[in-house]
Amino acid sequence: MQKSDEAALARRLLAGDEAAFEPFLEHFRRKVFHHTILMCGNREDAEEVAQDSMLKVFGKLDQLHDPEQVRPWVFRIARNECLMKRRKSLFAPQRELSLEEFRPAREEGENGPRLEIADWSDVPGDALLREELRGRIGEAIRDLPETYKAVVLMRDVEELTTEETARVLDISTDLVKQRLHRGRLALRKHLDEYLKVAGRG
Repeated sequence: MQKSDEAALARRLLAGDEAAFEPFLEHFRRKVFHHTILMCGNREDAEEVAQDSMLKVFGKLDQLHDPEQVRPWVFRIARNECLMKRRKSLFAPQRELSLEEFRPAREEGENGPRLEIADWSDVPGDALLREELRGRIGEAIRDLPETYKAVVLMRDVEELTTEETARVLDISTDLVKQRLHRGRLALRKHLDEYLKVAGRG
């Protein structure tokens, strides 16, 4: 679903269109869950955070003043819920990660790949190899410092703009760019050699 479609659903909800409730809920519940499972790591915690986040979203819908910004607005709520959960308990170290959409892509205004690592879409299609690769990507994200991880997820996975990410995290755009650059370099260090070897195999 494009951002324009998300905004249209938000406008319908704000106008009292009950038919928009189910598609809005299904779309954002899935996106929030994918985001929180990467942040939380544990599926049970992620499901709880995603559910609580969506309850907050609908409870605060009248505070959404700009439907065009519904995606960063939802993720700001999800991030706050995740932080609250983190304060209450430690997340389990075993991580169940869904990373099918986590592929290198071009960033606006740049010629190079979004993540400066070898493109894993070209790795041979052996199921075990691809499963191992998803695990390596999950480990790489898990091992990122918290500040870098949040920016990488929002920019490279959720495809928020630099400005939207800055608003969600309440930091400057310059700091977003700095953390994104460092986070990508950390991912490259963790993954690049493995992906190159796997690609030759």
